Amino acid sequence: MARNVLVFAEIRGGHLRNVTLEALAAARKIAEGGEVAAAVFGAKATEHLGVLARHGADRVYVVNGDLEPYRTECYTQAARQVIEQARPDVILMGHTGIGKDLAPRLAARLDMGLVSDVTDVAVEGGEVIFTRPIYAGKAFQRRKFAGGPIFATIRPNNIPMNEPDPAKKAARIDVSAEIKDLGTVVREVVRKTAGGVDLTEARIVVSGGRGVKSADGFKPLRELAEVLGAAVGASRGACDAGYCDYAMQIGQTGKVVTPDLYIACGISGAIQHVAGMSNSKVIVAINKDPEAPIFSIADYGIVGDLFEVVPLLTEEFRKALAESQ
Repeated sequence: MARNVLVFAEIRGGHLRNVTLEALAAARKIAEGGEVAAAVFGAKATEHLGVLARHGADRVYVVNGDLEPYRTECYTQAARQVIEQARPDVILMGHTGIGKDLAPRLAARLDMGLVSDVTDVAVEGGEVIFTRPIYAGKAFQRRKFAGGPIFATIRPNNIPMNEPDPAKKAARIDVSAEIKDLGTVVREVVRKTAGGVDLTEARIVVSGGRGVKSADGFKPLRELAEVLGAAVGASRGACDAGYCDYAMQIGQTGKVVTPDLYIACGISGAIQHVAGMSNSKVIVAINKDPEAPIFSIADYGIVGDLFEVVPLLTEEFRKALAESQ
């Protein structure tokens, strides 16, 4: 059954977020021969037309208007106008800060159902099946729509991107969004980040807990992360203790990450933290306490002082990477 799918692209810091390309991969699977379109907003939209096409978009809607910085009301109006023009059977976007803000509002405005935080997509018997975690990742549910347009948000770093097709082109459609009756004005945007690598999309995450003992205790973790090209995260305990900013927090009340490798340093493994990282593909735990709960979910465990173990790991990784080049 051919379906037309629309993917809302997300740009951050001038770069297209990986979850957009992952959503395009999901879209191609769902389309089953139908058309895949992408919508991209803002002044830098045209810079990403080629990437969107090579990763599966047949059409790209370039949305112009008063769209920067991001404002919920503004993007809701613009996105709605794109949807009304494209008339898709399926709408996808990333389960990011923007996606979690925009998708429910759009779904309510358009009287559509929404499946959020999707980690897998399949087509079975002509029906689209979405898999999403529940109960803080302890179980998974499979959902489908009874009828009408399908709307879902995709969790970053879960659905593999398709290999880009260098020869593929996409038709460009310019949309001049009419933005009116805004109730808010953004005067300034102050960004707090966990470092150079986006936590939610990082392939490797090095995370610290109360065991780092101080803000300076994150220094060896950052050195390891630099060698591995990883992002640095933290448990809520480390954030509450003032060792780091809450922008780094991973857990039930922080960010949810699913990297290929998660290195937990001085983290006991409280259920709230585990909820944010338990779906990581490989988990390495470093803790002085051999009875720490983190070891029950770890693929590899090192019982020892992180201030001795992490520098040794950093040196070994540095040597291994140098030899491989």
